[in-house]
Amino acid sequence: MDVECVVFEASDGVGGRVRTDSIEGFRLDRGFQILLTAYPQVRRRIDVDALGLARFEPGAVVRTATGMHRVSDPLRRPKDLPRTLFSPVGSLADKLRAARLVLDVRTHSVRDLLHRPDTSTARRLAAAGFSTAFISAFWQPLFAGIQLDPDLEVSSRRFETILRMLAVGSTGLPRDGMGAIPAQIAVALPADSVRLSSPVATVERGAVQLEDGERIGARAVVVATDGPSAHRLLGERVPDPGSRAAACCWYAVASAPRRGPYLMLDGEGTGPALNVVVMSEVQRSYAPAGRALIAAAVPGPGGARAEPGRARGSAARALVWRELQRPDASAHRCDPAWPARPAPAAESPSARRPRRRVIRVRRSPRHRLDPRRDVQRRADNGRGPAPPARKPRDSAGTVTPRSSGHSGSAVRANRPVHRTPPRTMIPRAGRMIKRRSRPVI
Repeated sequence: MDVECVVFEASDGVGGRVRTDSIEGFRLDRGFQILLTAYPQVRRRIDVDALGLARFEPGAVVRTATGMHRVSDPLRRPKDLPRTLFSPVGSLADKLRAARLVLDVRTHSVRDLLHRPDTSTARRLAAAGFSTAFISAFWQPLFAGIQLDPDLEVSSRRFETILRMLAVGSTGLPRDGMGAIPAQIAVALPADSVRLSSPVATVERGAVQLEDGERIGARAVVVATDGPSAHRLLGERVPDPGSRAAACCWYAVASAPRRGPYLMLDGEGTGPALNVVVMSEVQRSYAPAGRALIAAAVPGPGGARAEPGRARGSAARALVWRELQRPDASAHRCDPAWPARPAPAAESPSARRPRRRVIRVRRSPRHRLDPRRDVQRRADNGRGPAPPARKPRDSAGTVTPRSSGHSGSAVRANRPVHRTPPRTMIPRAGRMIKRRSRPVI
């Protein structure tokens, strides 16, 4: 069913934060962003091939006190298994637990993962048996950049869902930047269905009012904003869910400090940047020829106060980088950037509700319950002889012979005939039980 609608966009372009700016020939996304192809809506709504996606290597490079060490996904990069097993990032038991966790989320659907008992990500990892050192060196910086949560306080359901997206799909960068994703979606929309630079001031029942005073009536109003903005527009009808701040600092260098399309993690926890990527090593179009582009992500509460100089110092040592400035000096900061969504204190009713157990009962064929029925049916169809006639029995169960002086009808009229049904096969608990019914008069 076609529905006529109009989208009021506050900024001068579609996409919200999923946009890309061009500065001095570099492509700078508005925040540290990557595309996960395993998301169901990505497969359903986006033509990934048309984006010219360049993909990351599955895994990460972790910086520790002893240097840079690669940790790869053994299911997709089996040749890197020895290097991963013997790297100093965590113990061998930690890596085996990580493989078991990845295999667990790969073999369960998103629906199953979202119905599991909920807790915080930190408690979920601790319950899986991971050591504190491995959580701090690998899990914490990895998901601090994805969930913007350095303390791993967010829901374990979301953690397992995102981990499944990383495990079953690929991650990458579009040729024209992340802004190419909303641009592709907007092309398919009808003309005049999106009004740019039209911030909404208030939302009423069946109407919206823009900041310039224009009022537009509608049969229904859908608010698709971040949590604080929705709370501002709708008041107490939508409580403020809270949000997490983040920052991304961009640097231009003459050459890449490390080759390869890898995500680099701060395994020492020195901060403030926990994720560093040489974007031009993943997607060559992000930097002009002969130059390299580096992104340093600063998630968590420190993101709103991140200074580019500190991010550069924590991201790499002994490198001379030049920071790329946007016209808006605060464009590298995103506050709010992501819903807080902590682990709920109690499970939702849908998660507590036990699943209905369906028991299937397999009925036995009729010819097993009464063999005479099958014989009679075959005789009626002309495919076999007729079954033998049953002989009358007395009350003691013995056969009563028919004398020449009495007809069968006389015998039945003068004396009742006790008939005993044949033995029946009764299905019970997966096996057939023979039982003789009581005589029927």
